[in-house]
Amino acid sequence: MEFVSFLKGQYWRHDNIRKLNRGYRTDTKRSLTSKKWIMKNLKDMKVGDIVTADYRAAEVFKKYGIDYCCGGNQSLDRAASEKKLDIAELELKLNHLDEVETNRQLNYKDWNPGFLCDYIVNEFHNKVYRVLPELMAYLDKIEKVHGANHPELKEIANLFALINTELPIHQHQEENVFFPAIKELENTDATDAKRIINTQYAQMMEEHELVGGTMDKIKVLSKNYLVPDDGCNTYRVTYKMLEEFEDDLHTHVHIENNILFPKAVALAQ
Repeated sequence: MEFVSFLKGQYWRHDNIRKLNRGYRTDTKRSLTSKKWIMKNLKDMKVGDIVTADYRAAEVFKKYGIDYCCGGNQSLDRAASEKKLDIAELELKLNHLDEVETNRQLNYKDWNPGFLCDYIVNEFHNKVYRVLPELMAYLDKIEKVHGANHPELKEIANLFALINTELPIHQHQEENVFFPAIKELENTDATDAKRIINTQYAQMMEEHELVGGTMDKIKVLSKNYLVPDDGCNTYRVTYKMLEEFEDDLHTHVHIENNILFPKAVALAQ
């Protein structure tokens, strides 16, 4: 059944995604499953580029705690060194991505910038607007009930309150200014659109780092979203939602930092 959602006055059809992704699994020339390509280049590649080439690599990086979105510009070798990981083991895992299961198998790198903008708003921005107030309410609730025994909950709630304030502002800026400029440059050589991309690109990246860094602190404080023995059902639901929020955020920021924004900068040259 075709799913149709309404986005800014236009019908945005998810079957377009399916059409764009035909042949994804058979594109061996650009897949990490090409051993010759991996053995020659993988160690020196940026982790963000590795995930861009094959999103299944994100599951490997998540397992080893490697940041591929905000930290996507570091090489695999440097990322492994900072985490004190065996680079050979990482390369082996990335060389067997056919064994990795993931729900996200979309070849974002092949989509045009305008379509990426619509996809990001529809799939990520709208979910953020819906989830943020719900998560904030849950965090306030469990802090009031369990805060005496778990003082870290107050700091977690305060940190998430920062995200609750800043992330919607950031998304509105993208939706109302940055993304429209990207779409305009797909069809014209507009000077104003180029100026917007070139002057706001760094700001967008910095704001991603702020939100990503804040979620990193929350993850540490919550001990990787580990619910204590005395945690109630609301506690469990809240930590599960936080973990899912972080997972979506990583994908969201990866698509923007490592795929959409480089395309936008190229258009603005």
